Amino acid sequence: MGTDKARVPLNGQPLAAHALAILRRAGVPAALAGGDSSLATLAPLIEDRFNLGPLGGICAALASTNADFSLFLPVDLPLLPNSLLNCLLRHAAITQAPITLASVSGFSQTFPAVLHHSALPALERELEARRLGCFSAFQAASAALGAQVSVLPVEILLQCGQVVHPRSLPAAWWFLNINTPADLDCAQLRTQPHFA
Repeated sequence: MGTDKARVPLNGQPLAAHALAILRRAGVPAALAGGDSSLATLAPLIEDRFNLGPLGGICAALASTNADFSLFLPVDLPLLPNSLLNCLLRHAAITQAPITLASVSGFSQTFPAVLHHSALPALERELEARRLGCFSAFQAASAALGAQVSVLPVEILLQCGQVVHPRSLPAAWWFLNINTPADLDCAQLRTQPHFA
């Protein structure tokens, strides 16, 4: 995008504000890991001492809390419904899985992710080894804890009425990742009142 995606505007608000709104609608206390000081008016900032991309921010956030579970949502998924986050959190609390993700069309999505605090040491080892891919780090952390990544298929959650999208967007659109101006235009279109 040529700039920090957290500050890229969508419908007049930075992408970070959209992510924070989704978390708040899910009833989750929200903070920004690794955000720059210009975002401090939106939410508390967690200093990322690692400065190694998303995995560094995740490790910094996990290290800053004593909560059993933490929910991670990147700023570039503005179309996610908050009900999906609630489902992932409930499932993690029931199963005590170290890592809980969603899948769509049979493909596991890296985010949103619910991580148990016990995953932190293994995630930090991945970070120290400069293996910075979040999905592979999640797999490694689960394996280190003698578990597998728990994946909830969105289609089943939809069929059971556990998840709904407030704009009735098909599940495949929920995971539209804003990486280019064309992606941003697509998200803009799908958030307009006339779009259904």
